[in-house]
Amino acid sequence: MMSVQGVDVDATTRRVWRDGVEIRMSNKEFDLVNALIGRAGEVVTREELMRDVWKTTFWTSAKTIDVHLGWVRRKLGDDTRRPTLITTIRGRGLRFEVRPPVYSATGRILSRDQAGDLVVAPSGDLPREARSA
Repeated sequence: MMSVQGVDVDATTRRVWRDGVEIRMSNKEFDLVNALIGRAGEVVTREELMRDVWKTTFWTSAKTIDVHLGWVRRKLGDDTRRPTLITTIRGRGLRFEVRPPVYSATGRILSRDQAGDLVVAPSGDLPREARSA
């Protein structure tokens, strides 16, 4: 069982819970959540997701991941404008956040420096969702 931010995933039984409430997911939705939560805190590229979730090295549609991600976010109750569970890192991929990110007024993800102060994260960490706001 993997647990991150109140999301529990049991890969053996292929079940998902959010804050103790079971969430029904399709096979691909489960595979997507499992692939991301299994590497929580890391950026997972779209190429890796196509290979690991869709078992293909070619893209049938650039929107395949985005459509499934939208369904997963809705089912998990994640905000699509300022997601706290799964963020899209521009030009890099997706990341299941270990803890909810903090956003600046302009939509940039803030991170903590070594002293613990909030600073703007590197430009590559600007979520695509925040850029369109």
